[in-house]
Amino acid sequence: MSKVNIGLVQMTCTGNKEENLQKAIAKTREAAAKGAQIVCLQELFTSLYFCDVEDYENFKLAEPIPGPSTDALSAVAKELGVVIIASLFEKRTQGIYHNTTAVLDADGTYSGKYRKMHIPDDPAYYEKFYFTPGDLGYKVFKTKFTTFGVLICWDQWYPEAARITSLMGAEILFYPTAIGWATSQDEATNTEQYNAWQTIQRSHAVANGVHVVSVNRVGMEQNGAMKFWGGSFVSNPFGSLLYNASHEQEETTVVEIDTAKTDSYRTHWPFMRDRRIDSYQPITKRFIDEE
Repeated sequence: MSKVNIGLVQMTCTGNKEENLQKAIAKTREAAAKGAQIVCLQELFTSLYFCDVEDYENFKLAEPIPGPSTDALSAVAKELGVVIIASLFEKRTQGIYHNTTAVLDADGTYSGKYRKMHIPDDPAYYEKFYFTPGDLGYKVFKTKFTTFGVLICWDQWYPEAARITSLMGAEILFYPTAIGWATSQDEATNTEQYNAWQTIQRSHAVANGVHVVSVNRVGMEQNGAMKFWGGSFVSNPFGSLLYNASHEQEETTVVEIDTAKTDSYRTHWPFMRDRRIDSYQPITKRFIDEE
């Protein structure tokens, strides 16, 4: 099928892991009741965004994948007949942890996982303390309703990640996200940051001729120092917004997209045809020094 209903869950979180999981399940049910066939949850939705500090206690939030959360979500996926995209804190083994997204197919089957490749380290986003960079490569998931790729938050700034995932056959790019504004910032800085965040992802849609779905958390965290900006959105393959969430509210929304539009856009705007793959070897270098 080419038309598929995408559910986006933009929500606030608390310090209670089980409470957050049950809230996400309730909102998944809400999205399914509205006709969603694929439901995407935000990055690390079972907890507050804990990477604002380097604290060894936070490693206790991690779990195996598959594990308790994927087991619970698998049962929901099977019951509702929906695909669920779930971003979780993975404990791979003692001392190795990943920022990972699991995919549960519409029959409850665990379809696999993607481990975040690009790991940031910025004030209030100390992810390198917690996460080992992904080693599974870029991934696509062939589900009941469509084939899609999942990338995670900081990955969204890298055109290489979007390109490779698209070349692997993804018809939609999903970006579970946790990004916000420091409440000490001025409004002009906030606006510039959000516009850059949305623009880079819409550019991935244009460059690759695919729909992009970005799902961000919302609400005040870090004792009021951080406001997660929400603003979840869906872009068509030419960068036009099909949906744009608020910066303030929890929202559970369903958007119909038509993946058949990829062929039309790629035919009329043949960026894929005109790629000069013979000239791209320098992209594998960290920096190209002058001789």
